[in-house]
Amino acid sequence: MNTPVYDFLTQYAADDPIRMHMPGHKGRLGAPALRTAAALDLTEIDGADSLFEANGILAESEVNAARLYGSSATFYSCAGSTLCIQTMLLLMKQEGREIIAARNVHRAFLNTCVLLDLPVHWIYPRSGGVLSGQYHPDDFEAVLKSLYRPACVYLTSPDYLGHMADLARFSALCHSYSAKLLVDNAHGAHLAFLPYRCHPIQLGADYCCDSAHKMLSGLTGTAYLHVRSDVGVDHERIRSAMAMFASTSPSYLMLASLDWCNRELDTPLFREQLYDVTQRAQALRTAFSACYHFAPSEPLHLTIDAWESGFDGRELARFLVQRGIVVEYADAYDVLLLLSAATRAEDFRALEDALAAFQPTTKPCEARVALPRPERVCGIREAALAAQEEIPVEESTGRICSAVHVFCPPAVPIVLSGERIDPACIFVCKRYGISRVHVVQ
Repeated sequence: MNTPVYDFLTQYAADDPIRMHMPGHKGRLGAPALRTAAALDLTEIDGADSLFEANGILAESEVNAARLYGSSATFYSCAGSTLCIQTMLLLMKQEGREIIAARNVHRAFLNTCVLLDLPVHWIYPRSGGVLSGQYHPDDFEAVLKSLYRPACVYLTSPDYLGHMADLARFSALCHSYSAKLLVDNAHGAHLAFLPYRCHPIQLGADYCCDSAHKMLSGLTGTAYLHVRSDVGVDHERIRSAMAMFASTSPSYLMLASLDWCNRELDTPLFREQLYDVTQRAQALRTAFSACYHFAPSEPLHLTIDAWESGFDGRELARFLVQRGIVVEYADAYDVLLLLSAATRAEDFRALEDALAAFQPTTKPCEARVALPRPERVCGIREAALAAQEEIPVEESTGRICSAVHVFCPPAVPIVLSGERIDPACIFVCKRYGISRVHVVQ
């Protein structure tokens, strides 16, 4: 597969012209370790195209990505999946659609609701914890039946711990009500390249975002916005929606990494490496199943349910760090290790040795907590933009939450802007180490 963006940047650097254009480092100044990158760091000069009016090398590269993922169109983001989420929700607002969302959304979704003043019909999981739960299509259908306006359904799949929703069933449900299916697939950019169909676009999602840096080789902050359409794609409208939130100076280093990522994805070697990692991961799960409980997940999320395994997940995370292994996330309940096609056989051996050597000394936390269901008092935007104050969480009973304030990762809010904080909220916040909250004055 050709790499028009990468090729343009490397040729420009090789030609070494006198740079009478931005950026000011001219390819020469800056931190010593970044000098090579600086030589490739350009702006929208002649021939480099312009991301939100793309009709040259960037448009050509995006077509390559769309062909790889089987989408009608794919658009690049240099502001992560956050920009893609903002774009999807703006498009839905423009279409006058009501939003039905699973409650385990990333805070980027909630911040977008503040910006766009979007009300949301929230669906809670039937089982599971704060970060991962079982969401049933029937609960979404009950809301769809009650609405008089067009709607969209918003899901996170895989969720932060790797659990997959039944997207094929959700897609059929949405389309039977002429609703759109939007999927935050930030953790699943690799799914299109597994030997079975499990990527949201393959399963019927209308829009989805893929972070290219979480599971692929894109630089941090790169993402794809994929669109599946049976009636054509309004490229100008989508680019205009993206430009509403993004910088007018996207990073060409990031764009080149997306361009090169396409080339990697198009090779048999990538698929072989990906398959090898999934097989090694499954072998590890099987080998350690007697002493570790692995939560159900897609193949590259290696999620150890520490509570079910009988210890505090934070102890295992600390032990792994001592052995030179840094995990993605750990709390009292779960330890998340993220794999990719770049995970080596020796990495697996080191992890296996560490898991075999670990001897827990802590007791598991009390039973896994569920998402609280506080009373909705006012809109998300009204509360988030109101005068606010920060107080200890223990003193917040009865107060109205103002700001979405949660650690990232995992960035799944426990209580939302506009909800009244109750003892259940406080209990769950303390379980996840949140000691202070922002409330409406």
